[in-house]
This record gives sequence, C-alpha cells and structure tokens, in this order.
Amino acid sequence: EGGRIARVEAGQAAAAGDELVEARGRVLLPGLIDDQVHFREPGMTHKGCIATESRAAVLGGITSFLEMPNTVPPTADGPALAAKLATAARDSAANYGFYLGATGANGAELRRAAEHGACGIKVFLAASTGPLLVAEPERLEEVFAAVPPGMVLAAHCEDQEALAASQAHYAAEYGRLAPMALHPGLRDEDACIAATRRAMELARRHGVRLHVLHLTTARELELFEAGPLGAKQITGEACVHHLWFSDLDYAAYGGKIKCNPAIKSRADRAALRAAVRDGRIDALATDHAPHAAAEKRGRAYGGVAAGLPLVQHSLPLLLELAKLGELDLPTIARLGARQPA
Repeated sequence: EGGRIARVEAGQAAAAGDELVEARGRVLLPGLIDDQVHFREPGMTHKGCIATESRAAVLGGITSFLEMPNTVPPTADGPALAAKLATAARDSAANYGFYLGATGANGAELRRAAEHGACGIKVFLAASTGPLLVAEPERLEEVFAAVPPGMVLAAHCEDQEALAASQAHYAAEYGRLAPMALHPGLRDEDACIAATRRAMELARRHGVRLHVLHLTTARELELFEAGPLGAKQITGEACVHHLWFSDLDYAAYGGKIKCNPAIKSRADRAALRAAVRDGRIDALATDHAPHAAAEKRGRAYGGVAAGLPLVQHSLPLLLELAKLGELDLPTIARLGARQPA
C-alpha cells in the first residue's frame, strides 16, 4: 500500500484487482542499511557525490545509508550538517543520515548533535582520509564526555602513536616505495587493539553507547561478547571487504584494496567470519570510500589513496559468502538491516 508492504500473512487469497508477483524460488530481503559510507560531498565530488553514490547503493540493495563527516569542509557543526541534509533531501535516491564529526575542540557542537539532526557522532582515533583526528587523551576524554545521552558514538579505532612508529620504521627502510603488501604492517593489529581498548574504557566510564567500526583483527574480537543487541552498550561492525579479502590478495590487487584499517591475514578474516556467525559482530557495513581511478594507481605506497567503492557490491559479496556456507541469509538480514535499524 503506497509502495510499502502493509501486511505479511500466510495463505492470503488474492482479491480482485490485486497484482500478483510470482516469487517462487526467490529470496525476499529488506533493503540493507549501511551505517558507514563516505559519499565525498562536499569538497571531493570528483570522486563521487550524494546523487551518484546513493544510486549505486540502491542498485546494490542498500536503501538507507549513514554518511561520515570527513568531507571538505568536515561536518563538524550544525550549519555543515544542515547543508548535507539539504543536499540529500534534493539528490539522494536512498534514505539517509549523517554523522557529526568530533574535532577535539567542538564539544559544544557535539552536545547539540541530536538537536542538529545527526544520526550519531564519529571520532577518528587515527588519521585516515580527511582532516578529522582526535588522538590526545585529554581531547578524547572531552569528546566522550560531550556525547548526548542515548546517542551512538562511532569510532575509527587505530592508535595514532603506534601508526606513526610503524610508518617511521618502514619509511627508513623503503621510503615511499614500500610494497603494498606491507600495508597490514604499516597499520598493524597492535594499533587497532590499543585504540579499541582505549575507546571501550572511555565509553564505560562515561556511559556512552560505543559502536566500533570496521573491526579487522582476531585479537580485537576477543574484547567483544555475543548476545542480544539490546543488552549491549558496546557494539562491533565488520565490513564486507575485510570478510572477503586477505593479505594474500595484495599481490593481485595492490593499491586497489588499500584501505584503513588494513585488510589483514587469513586468520583474521576467518575470525571475523566466525564473529559474524556467533553474534559478536552486530552490524555489516561497507566503509564505501570511492576515489578517482588515478588516485588508486602507482607504485609509491604513500601516493595511493586508501578506500574502496563497495555500496553497489556489498550484497552480492554477502550472498556469495552465503553460497560458500560462511553465513546464512537470516544473518545477512539481521546484521545488514534489522540491527543497524
């Protein structure tokens, strides 16, 4: 009715004038909700924009998205968020929401995040694409203290100090020509687990609902527990590329699969798949992050942009994993739609 499913009933007889759709042998899934995308508008629209990327999402079965704040300028205050909401109301083919970004100096804006219409707050504990980074302990403390009651704080968990040490080590040996296969060493599991532990400790101390984005390591997963979503203060997410690729794929794809946090070992991938099955992972997402083709090419490690375009390909990848027996269709629906909702 009005384009929506009004009722689901067993054995309902068709009434006169009803349109019948023969669906035998097919699968009916809800539209997926992607809680982590980068649609590049404003400021980087040569990579993509809300109009193009939302259409790619719908083509791939994702009908709602939550978009990240590391655009140019960053979505770090009410006017910037209002501008994105206005653009989406005009251009988006899908349902939408937008995070407000933490800068370490915008606590007043974060406290008004719900008033501004934010779907949540995003904090980067390490540098990635864009200018947002909150690494200093006192600034992180201020961010967690400013989260409004009930609002989700979504965190990119890598430790900036650990990353800087790893990068300095490899730079001394390779300069800018580090092999792409070293990416998991440049952004290693120690950096991930140190930041995840720190974010969890802060969330518990401040009573914040924490959502740890794009988990990549078996050791991090040891920090998470299975159980019903409603009983959790801290939740975890897996992204489709970390469920699909491993470090062995750098030989074939090189910079095309460079992303932050890095795709890691086969053992880490197996642990992620297991955590999806046993309930330690609460949501599936993409971290969709398109770049121009030229930005993903080149031999110089530092010259290749981090991020993959994934919203049009996420559901096909998940369905392929189901065919391989790694997960089942109810899990895709639960972690891809119901629990993000």
